[in-house]
Amino acid sequence: MQPEQIQDLLVKQLHGCEVRVSGADRHFDIVVVGEVFDGLRPVKRQQLVYAVLADHIADGSIHAVNIRTFTSAERAAHQGPMQ
Repeated sequence: MQPEQIQDLLVKQLHGCEVRVSGADRHFDIVVVGEVFDGLRPVKRQQLVYAVLADHIADGSIHAVNIRTFTSAERAAHQGPMQ
């Protein structure tokens, strides 16, 4: 899979979220910012993202992901604009 394909999947499933995906060769870094994560523990946030990608992980088109999730306020406090 290409980063753009993963980004499209996540944007379609995680409504209202801003998504950035980078990487290649089945290894990807994913940053998702959205209010969908408000009040959720880190494990639950990861599970939301993994659920969207589960079929692609299972079929081997995605091998590894590094996921960072933030609410808008957390992102602003953490680093500013998405990187």
